Amino acid sequence: MLSEDMFYGAATIGERGQIVIPADARNELGFHPGDKLLVMRHPVHTGLMIFKLDGVRAFLDEFQGHLQRAEAAIAATEGKEGEAQ
Repeated sequence: MLSEDMFYGAATIGERGQIVIPADARNELGFHPGDKLLVMRHPVHTGLMIFKLDGVRAFLDEFQGHLQRAEAAIAATEGKEGEAQ
């Protein structure tokens, strides 16, 4: 994905601390009224990251599956090394 494909526009913080997510971003990302969003500080840069809660849950479930397969492969490899000694 190109960096220009990730820019949706600018938002201004209102008096109550609210921002409006640009319509193009809401439409493309499937954000709808009532959706729960996670707002997180970027770990390196001064900025925020916004994620749909369901999207984060799906990512973590998938990541956990990859982690379990990796752990099983490591355990199998360590078992074979122990047998060879």
